[in-house]
Amino acid sequence: MANETRIEKDSMGEMTVPATAYWGAQTQRAFENFPISGYRFGRRFIRALGLVKQSAAKVNKDLGKLDPKLADMIVTAAKQVIDGKLDEHFVLDIYQTGSGTSTNMNANEVISNRAIVLAEGKVGSKDPIHPNDHVNMGQSSNDVIPTAIHVAAADAITYDLRPGLEQLAKKLREKAKAFDDIVKIGRTHLQDATPVRLGQEFSGYARQAELAVMRATKAVRALRELPIGGTAVGTGINTHPEFGKRVAEALSAATDIEFVEAKDHFEAQASKDAVCEVSGLLKTIAVSMIKIANDIRLLGSGPRCGIGEIALPSTQPGSSIMPGKVNPVMSEMMMQVSFQVIGADAAITHACRESYFELNVGMPVMAHNLLESIRLLANAARTFADKCVTGIEVNKDRCADLIEGSLAMCTSLAPVIGYDAAAAIAKEAFKTGKTVRQVAKDKKVLSDDELDKTLDSMSMTKPG
Repeated sequence: MANETRIEKDSMGEMTVPATAYWGAQTQRAFENFPISGYRFGRRFIRALGLVKQSAAKVNKDLGKLDPKLADMIVTAAKQVIDGKLDEHFVLDIYQTGSGTSTNMNANEVISNRAIVLAEGKVGSKDPIHPNDHVNMGQSSNDVIPTAIHVAAADAITYDLRPGLEQLAKKLREKAKAFDDIVKIGRTHLQDATPVRLGQEFSGYARQAELAVMRATKAVRALRELPIGGTAVGTGINTHPEFGKRVAEALSAATDIEFVEAKDHFEAQASKDAVCEVSGLLKTIAVSMIKIANDIRLLGSGPRCGIGEIALPSTQPGSSIMPGKVNPVMSEMMMQVSFQVIGADAAITHACRESYFELNVGMPVMAHNLLESIRLLANAARTFADKCVTGIEVNKDRCADLIEGSLAMCTSLAPVIGYDAAAAIAKEAFKTGKTVRQVAKDKKVLSDDELDKTLDSMSMTKPG
C-alpha cells in the first residue's frame, strides 16, 4: 500500500504521484525538479497560505463568483491547512521558482484534493474542486505568495517577537530598579571612566529592548499593504475589482492585524521594499541584542579573575575538562542568534533586489529567512529574559572595590583643583599603586571632609 501511486496530469503531461498524497502533478514536478536543501516552508507560512486561500474562497462566494457549496468545501479544507493538519503534504524545497508558483500550486492542489475527499470524491479527479479554477480563483502566485509573506511575518512579529521583546524589556527594567543604588565604575573605550549606577547601565539595556519593541511594531505597519488582487502583473486581470480589498478585510478579521489592499499593485508586486525594511528593523533589533548580551557576559566575567561585578545564573556545566567552570551560555546563545539574523538580512536584501519589471523572483528565500529571523529572535529574547536576566545578582563589594581603585575618580577633582593637578594625582596613583583618594589625601589638596564629599561616587552619577 505504501508504494501505491496514481497518475495526474498538468499542462506539461502526466506525473506519477503517491496514492496517499494530496498534492498533484505540478507539486510532484517541482518536488522532482528541486531536490536542493531539504528546507521546507515553516508552519507560519503554510498557515498564512491557508488563510489566504480560505479568505479568497469566502470573498469569491460573497461576490457571486464561486458556487457556495464549492466555496464552503474550500473553506473547510483550507481550515485544515491553517490548523496544521495537512503540513505533511507541503513537500517543496525553499529553493525553487523565484515567484513561489510551485508552492502556491502545492496549496491549491492540497486544498482541492482534501476538499474532494471531504466530498467523497476521487483524489486527483479535480472534481468537484479544481485547484486552478476554484481554489486559485481570482489569484496568481504573483500576488498570493507576497501576500502570504506579509501575513505570516506580521502575525509572527505580533504574536511571538513583540511579546518576547516586551518580556525582555520588563525583566531588564526590574533589574534597573533593583540595582539603582549600586554604584560601579563606568567604562569607555574599554578603559575606566567615571562612576555609574548599575541600575543606570541596565536602564540603557531596558531602553534598547523597549525600542526593539517599537521597531517590531513599525515592522508590522510596514507589512500592512497586501498585493492580493493584483493577480499576474498588478492589473487585476481575471479578478473582481473588489476582491483585493475584501480579502484584505477578511485577513484582518482572521488575524486581528490591520491589513489593507495595496495602494498601488505595481509597486506591491514589482518590489519587495517592505520586506527589505522589515529585515532591516530585525537586523537593528539583533544589533541591540548583541550589545545587551555582550555587556552582561563581560560584567559577569570571572568569577574571580574578570570584572565580576554581576553574577549570572548557572544554567549548565561549562567545560568538559575544567571541573566547576560555568560559562555565560545564554549571552552566547543570544549573540549567535543575532549573528544569524544579521546574515539573513544580507540574503533577504539580495532577494529583494531580484525585482525586474513586474515581479520579484526571490520570494521563497526571503520568506524563509525573514520568518526564521523572527522565530529565532522571539525565542532567544524570551529565553534570555527567563534564564539569564531574571537570575542576575550583583557583587556589591566588587563594584565598590573597583570604584575606589579607579584612576577616573580624579575627574571630580578637576573642577575643584584644576585639570592639570588632578591629572598629576592620577599619574602618581597609577605609578605608586595607591588610590586617587590616598594620593590626594597625602598631598592635602583638600580637607578630609571636602575630599570625601568631592570623591563621593554616588554624587558622581547624578547631574550637577
